[in-house]
Amino acid sequence: MRVLKPAFYSAMAMTALVGCSSISKIPVPAGSNTAINIPAKKAPLTDYQKENWQHLDLEADSIPGMSVNRAYKFLEGKKSTQVIVGVVDSGTDLKHEDLKDVAWVNEKEIPGNGIDDDKNGYVDDINGWNFLGKSYKEHLEYERILMNPSVADAETLAEVKAYQAKKVGEAKASKGRYAQMLDGTKKAHEALTKHFGKADYTADQVKAIKTEDENLKKSVSAALYMYQFVPSLDDAVKELEKLVENAEKTIKGENLKTNYREVVGDNAYDINDKPGSGDGNTGHSEVGEAHGSHVSGIIGATRNNNKGMDGVANNVKIMAVRSVSDGDEYDKDVALGIRYAVDNGAKVINTSFGKAFSPNKEWVYDAIKYAAKHDVLIVNAAGNDGKDIDVEKTFPNDAPDLQNEVADNFLTVGAMSAKYNEELPAGFSNYGKKNVDVFAPGVQIYSTTPENEYKKFNGTSMASPNAAGVAALIRSYYPKLTASQVKHILMNSGTKIDFDVLKPGTGGRGAKPLMVPFADLSVSGRVVNAYNAVRMADRMVNGRK
Repeated sequence: MRVLKPAFYSAMAMTALVGCSSISKIPVPAGSNTAINIPAKKAPLTDYQKENWQHLDLEADSIPGMSVNRAYKFLEGKKSTQVIVGVVDSGTDLKHEDLKDVAWVNEKEIPGNGIDDDKNGYVDDINGWNFLGKSYKEHLEYERILMNPSVADAETLAEVKAYQAKKVGEAKASKGRYAQMLDGTKKAHEALTKHFGKADYTADQVKAIKTEDENLKKSVSAALYMYQFVPSLDDAVKELEKLVENAEKTIKGENLKTNYREVVGDNAYDINDKPGSGDGNTGHSEVGEAHGSHVSGIIGATRNNNKGMDGVANNVKIMAVRSVSDGDEYDKDVALGIRYAVDNGAKVINTSFGKAFSPNKEWVYDAIKYAAKHDVLIVNAAGNDGKDIDVEKTFPNDAPDLQNEVADNFLTVGAMSAKYNEELPAGFSNYGKKNVDVFAPGVQIYSTTPENEYKKFNGTSMASPNAAGVAALIRSYYPKLTASQVKHILMNSGTKIDFDVLKPGTGGRGAKPLMVPFADLSVSGRVVNAYNAVRMADRMVNGRK
């Protein structure tokens, strides 16, 4: 995560290296230090651009996407091999119209016979494994530690108690703010519903309103603000109601009264007690469990099928590993999920989740090292707290001391927007000059959600699978490259950004936003670029310029 692999050699030296040494030993070239100097796109994005901006190209479209479409033009005529991508996440609806054709199938297992045919320790794991059974809700990790202090050491317990006091204070402040936003959003929704004569109006229709009515103007302004985060005011109301409810539960300590894990029926602090079920429950436990499906679509939704949207990678199979609930994930489920994906053939694993405390983090570090031993790349979301994770720990990570990696197969990704200006980094994204490797599209990303639907989500949870899709693309067309090489290709080949940007997490509640060089937010100072990445990979493997 910390170090960009140095390589200073000419194309002639590259050819010599390919001829006399194994490809896995070739150092990754240093990326160009020349940034593209293009004015930010001022015209509104078209519907196509809104739903596909992460695939577009800065030079061709003035939109700082990953140049995926351009990458495929470069790859025309080249052969690819199928790559399995493990999605360690919430449930994934692999019956979705845009995912069913890319669902991984364990051909060594006979469906529904109740026998572990392939002797991998999991019965009837046809499309992956569900480590959570029928469980959906879960506590945050700090709440679980407060409920069961014996799982943490004294230092961690003290940190948790201080964290709880902070969270209660934040919840008290947030509850009033969310309640005020909820009231304003409801009033705006009522006014706009009355104006249009229907409740299912669109953002574009709201933007087109021309009025001298001050109340309607206020409603338009409120709606446009919320459209930055959600696709409709109806969704905004639901989200704000949930935020108010959660704040109230935090203040009253109600979250400490329920043992959600008993539904799973295991000991969550015993790594050898493997719970879960196979094919029948790898999908979403309810319609609201959309995260895993959204992540999976970003990586590998069937391309060019005239349905919904296109994933980044065109020759992948999605392995659904359900390890993340509606709350904080358990370290045990994460570690077992990573190991399951590795053991069953995944070459790329996406981990779009995170938390503040990790009582059994050594299990996760061991799983990361296990993946490295088997040449598997893990692509990880940096987190959505707008904080410097060089200073404040977030889990999972690959550096126990925030300095020294346990392995070189772990890529941490921050989130960026479609705005090629000071608003390029998402305001919610975590950052870190040592612990975030690169940025990728993570704002208003359109992808698959359960039961053949599609929605736009925000988060480093979306940036990570965008990068994972590019990683899978490289591993598919250039399979001789190692996980470490692919990681550094994504870092070194990204588009270099050399202007100042708004520092994520600053400027809230009337505070003045801070401006910093984009290069200070990550190791590479770059954003993922698929076209540059496949060209760099091709140059390494084939010795071409």
